[in-house]
Amino acid sequence: MDASSELGDFLKSRRAALRPEEVGINPHPSRRRVTGLRREELAMLAGVSITHYTRIEQGRATSVSDGVLEAIARTLRLTDDETAHLKDLARPAASSSRPAPPRVAHASASARQLLAAMTDVPAVIMDRHNDVLAWNQLGHALLAGHLAPDSPDTPATRPNLTRMLFLDEQYRELYANWNEQAQLAVAHLRLVAGRHPDDRALAELVGQLTMNSDEFAALWARHPVRTCTSGLKHLRHPLVGALELSFENLILPGTSGQRLIAYTAEPGSPSEAALRLLGSATAPVVQDTTAARHSVTTPAAR
Repeated sequence: MDASSELGDFLKSRRAALRPEEVGINPHPSRRRVTGLRREELAMLAGVSITHYTRIEQGRATSVSDGVLEAIARTLRLTDDETAHLKDLARPAASSSRPAPPRVAHASASARQLLAAMTDVPAVIMDRHNDVLAWNQLGHALLAGHLAPDSPDTPATRPNLTRMLFLDEQYRELYANWNEQAQLAVAHLRLVAGRHPDDRALAELVGQLTMNSDEFAALWARHPVRTCTSGLKHLRHPLVGALELSFENLILPGTSGQRLIAYTAEPGSPSEAALRLLGSATAPVVQDTTAARHSVTTPAAR
């Protein structure tokens, strides 16, 4: 992705969303062709020369100070996440002219062991693109019981929860508040794109979703930016019905953005009972080997 064009598109989207009246400017309607702030108005309010601001928006400024970026952010009323994203786009990390090919991510053995030990808690491990690297039995049953349990183990079949949110009807139907989930998913990818402008795997994912989902394309063009580390999920599970689950997003250190997401229900709630029911309904059948051995070794009745 071209960091300079991403910066310009982001600033233009935020200028367009801020009306002059909101910042104390009373424009003459007959002389105005845009509803949002003009470049010169934003530059004046931020205390930046129009020449310098234009170079920033066009991605031609070689050095932009924190003070200037923060003044622009304050004028545009950006959130903390949006301000951090602005700085990422304005000062992309140095990279070589030939980006290295994407490396296939894997969940570590210790992370998989942790997942397996969380028998009563649905949990998944994902990379920064939202590819599922591993899930425990209850996590698979909760999110994607229609997929093979071992699908995360092979890159060719590995589920991507953002792709599924827009292109997989069964996964899409899982969310009672799909619109909110879609905005959060796109906002996460925007943050990743700002931090990793040379991420070819991310560019391929965005390209595929843009081509195959008008909803994704429209959201992506709006440049939403938001970090979501915890909250509530409202689900409509095909086996156990409505669920309200809290989730925590935990970054796994030393993994280039891998994170473990765990889902829990309020103790004593209907959602907790539904989770237990889901675990029982989808638990693998374990053969009673002791009884089997006994039936083989016991002499037949005479």
